[in-house]
Amino acid sequence: MKILQVTDPHLYGRADGNLRGVQTDASFRGVLDAAFGRFPDYAALLVTGDLVQEDAGGYLRFRSICQNLPKPVLCIPGNHDIPAAMVRELDGSPFQYCGGRTVGSWRIVMLNSYDPGQVGGRLTKKELERLDEELSRPQPNALVCLHHHPIATGSRWLDEIGLANADEFWRVIDAHPKVRAVVWGHVHQAFDGRRGAIRLYATPSTGAQFLPASDGFALDRRPPAYRHFNLHADGRLESQVHWLEAMPLQQTLAR
Repeated sequence: MKILQVTDPHLYGRADGNLRGVQTDASFRGVLDAAFGRFPDYAALLVTGDLVQEDAGGYLRFRSICQNLPKPVLCIPGNHDIPAAMVRELDGSPFQYCGGRTVGSWRIVMLNSYDPGQVGGRLTKKELERLDEELSRPQPNALVCLHHHPIATGSRWLDEIGLANADEFWRVIDAHPKVRAVVWGHVHQAFDGRRGAIRLYATPSTGAQFLPASDGFALDRRPPAYRHFNLHADGRLESQVHWLEAMPLQQTLAR
């Protein structure tokens, strides 16, 4: 089964909304067109946060783009989202806000790491308990998704705004050997690593990217991207980032 992940579209209520030199609406649409064209047999679209850039009108735009998709659209909030508006505007099929979703022998667990008033993230006690409950379900394989990165990225400024209680998160994860991978957004760059037997993946934004291994805020020149996962019934998985090299970006260095 194929899962498509997009992240950090940062949409506005206006189609010409621009963030860091990128018109986020056009860029998001371009990424989706490329993803669906290459993987028309996908089982679900996973959107790992920052759907909007602090503009509730962006959810109406997101809904208009995705509401007729034939497969589930699985959404979690990021630090630039407005969770109450997100829940209100993305109510009903094909959208799902957080929770869990069974896809074959896999359970996709979607966590809310939004921490009000903070750029970094935190999982509440209730959310950690829900994670433990989700991972106790009978499906033999689990893919855990959140917005904020639970490991160091090698970029000092980003690692100051990751998941604040990552140790608590990993205590729950380590108690469940069925977890095959942890997936996040937020960092606007690609990452592919391991923590023991668990695969770790960060996915670039559908808009502008951050420069890897930078001490301070810096933009990369790489284009928009998405990631796909091949999930196998026996717990194996493959994943790859796909860059839209044909979409030039006129990025600025404004934060």
